[in-house]
Amino acid sequence: RPWGELLRTLNKQSSNVYSRLLYLQLGLAQAADNPELPTRALADRAVRQWLAARRIDAPGLVLDNGSGLSRAERITPRALAQVLQAAHQGRWAPELQMSLPIAGVDGTLRRSRAKGATAHLKTGSLRDVAGVAGYVLGASGRRHVLVAIVNHPNANASRPAFDALVEWAARDL
Repeated sequence: RPWGELLRTLNKQSSNVYSRLLYLQLGLAQAADNPELPTRALADRAVRQWLAARRIDAPGLVLDNGSGLSRAERITPRALAQVLQAAHQGRWAPELQMSLPIAGVDGTLRRSRAKGATAHLKTGSLRDVAGVAGYVLGASGRRHVLVAIVNHPNANASRPAFDALVEWAARDL
């Protein structure tokens, strides 16, 4: 399927299965040259090569299944913000942005209460973890990268704070 179509399903509906398959596909691209390594290890290598090519330092990065639906996976908010900045400058930036749920409009952000914000964001949650990351268009016309991650037993209570952060970014404060 076309890249943009796959991303739309993956991000708007938060498909962990598609995310994992996309991650493993990165490894398949290198499998012919490295038949001794499992696809997961090759996918990990492909991601790290992409990061290194863009000089993104991701200390402590742990990739497990590629979907984020893992207690083992780790990335710092700063590294994730750098990934989003690099992706925004990349060739597939329009497809990526179009695939992200729009605050208060569709996908996993349909019920977002961020008023007056034009935001394309991906949410994520596990027990004791909640996060949001993506792009917010400010009143000035400037696009901001936004990343927020909460690790706490009451992490789901952070949704109103995420909405307030999106509104703050939209006002260019």
